[in-house]
Amino acid sequence: MERTETGILEAIWIKRAHRGPMDPATRAVLEPGAGILGNADRGGKRQVTIIDADTWDGVQQGLGTRVDPAARRANLMVRGLRLAETRGQVLRVGTCRIRIHGETRPCERMDEAHEGLRAALAPNWGGGVYGEVLDAAAIAVGDRVSWETA
Repeated sequence: MERTETGILEAIWIKRAHRGPMDPATRAVLEPGAGILGNADRGGKRQVTIIDADTWDGVQQGLGTRVDPAARRANLMVRGLRLAETRGQVLRVGTCRIRIHGETRPCERMDEAHEGLRAALAPNWGGGVYGEVLDAAAIAVGDRVSWETA
């Protein structure tokens, strides 16, 4: 399926330790086969996790309260394009390409952040996606985000 929507990179978080806090950043360096430089969890197919800000806004509306998006524990938040059902697609963030390998399923840590958040994120890939970094690149909040076309 070809996707044509574009958006922007709205936020970056880097996790300095396993189960540690998500530190906001304005810039990050992505390394192929590893993920975000300085992030605690690196390698494998889950090198970067990404959430959709529009979906996050809907989840908050459903919960009836504002929840800091860092509570989702994703590395990147994009706005203006949908992430649902994108397995196998390539997302371009600035000059970096990320191959999406699947849906990030919300875990019990979500309910630690806010009761009911896990269930609110469960439908329709609401917890976002995870992927593998294909290019070495520096990215920054405000970078253009788009789906690579075939």
